[in-house]
Amino acid sequence: MHNTILIKSKINSYNKIIEVSSDKSLSIRSVLLASQAVGKSTLKNLLYSEDVEASLKTIRSLGINFKKKKNYIEIYGNGLNGFKLKKKNIINACNSGTLARLILGVLVKAEEKIELIGDKSLSRRDFSRVTEPLKLFGVNFKSKNKTLPIKFYGTDFPRPITYLEKRGSAQCKSAVMLAALNTPGKTKIKAKKSRDHTENFFKFLNVPIKVKKKNQYDYIEINGQKNYKGFKYTIPGDISSAAFFIVLTLLTENSKLLIKNVNINDSRIGIIKILKKMNANIKFKNKHIYNGEKIGDILIKYTKNLKGINCSNSLNSSAIDEFPVIFLIAAKAKGISTFTKLNELNKKESPRLDITTKYLRMMGVKIKRHNDDLKIYGNRKLELKGNFRVNNFLKDHRIFMMSCIAALSYGGYWKIEDKDSIKTSFPKFLNIVKSLGAKIKWEEGKT
Repeated sequence: MHNTILIKSKINSYNKIIEVSSDKSLSIRSVLLASQAVGKSTLKNLLYSEDVEASLKTIRSLGINFKKKKNYIEIYGNGLNGFKLKKKNIINACNSGTLARLILGVLVKAEEKIELIGDKSLSRRDFSRVTEPLKLFGVNFKSKNKTLPIKFYGTDFPRPITYLEKRGSAQCKSAVMLAALNTPGKTKIKAKKSRDHTENFFKFLNVPIKVKKKNQYDYIEINGQKNYKGFKYTIPGDISSAAFFIVLTLLTENSKLLIKNVNINDSRIGIIKILKKMNANIKFKNKHIYNGEKIGDILIKYTKNLKGINCSNSLNSSAIDEFPVIFLIAAKAKGISTFTKLNELNKKESPRLDITTKYLRMMGVKIKRHNDDLKIYGNRKLELKGNFRVNNFLKDHRIFMMSCIAALSYGGYWKIEDKDSIKTSFPKFLNIVKSLGAKIKWEEGKT
């Protein structure tokens, strides 16, 4: 009920300070790593979204206790492979690709059979990219069509492996790293550049790890089966959540926004690098390092003279979740913007490249697409009138939020379905949008 929203007008100019929801990637990793620590871990500012709640339910089903306090959560780990499995174990990852792929690595030594399931969207995604390297450790998998549901059980004697990750997928790399954590001996990984949160966390926990960063690949060595103690960790804001407000501010005349306490890890700021090349007025403030992660405030000002970009695909992995809103900037920029090798966009919660292209064309944006390459012909005078309906996007939270930003930036009368999709990653999204002055109603008329 009340799951469709109506946006009838653009947002007015604003000058605000906000904080966005906590980093989802770090929230899930901190829960999984706390479950394998020895003793109590305390996590502050954990994101309570559906994906993270699914992670908490998962560790509880594996015999790990936790207590939610007012401003933090305590998780009581039993050490590496300290899980208590039943004869029949079912893990429901819901919509979380991060949880589903990483838990397979965590459970490399599971003694009982486990079935991993997920929702309709997650169940269409390819899991062979994770199961194939994990088989080399000795894990046994059974699945149809390389998708969920997957039945599997681990091995008492996992073998260290040498692995080439060539897609630039942090989830695949991290699944192997978590398997290596539970495996005696040295696992070697050559990984195409991607998010490095797991590497930073391993260093913070004093897990024996070596990382050499080269131009296109990182070389990682992990000596496994070394227990680590419980830890204290505070999760910063998520730049993927901040991205929507960065774009909204750049497109809203005479607006200014400061977003506090955001994770600006170098492997996550592809959107900032891309937008700056498009002449966007964005600056970092109060930068500091926290347990290997770079944290700071982001100051954004409305930018009139945005320009097109020939975007290097070397930035793809560090901006993969943000491309839908980057395309909104390209639609308003002067000239042609070119993006290439975007195939990973269609491996997300929905076929995002297909769906985003469809809705941009619905908005009247001129696009030429060839396979996974995209050209967007910018129109600085683009303003929308008429009716627009957004539906049938597999409840992809980022498509919902991108559509809201499009409506508030470009105008028109928008009807956007599946509001509850934001519970996956950013439950407070609409509350923050409203705090900036946006007028949003439910379809039934309830505000």
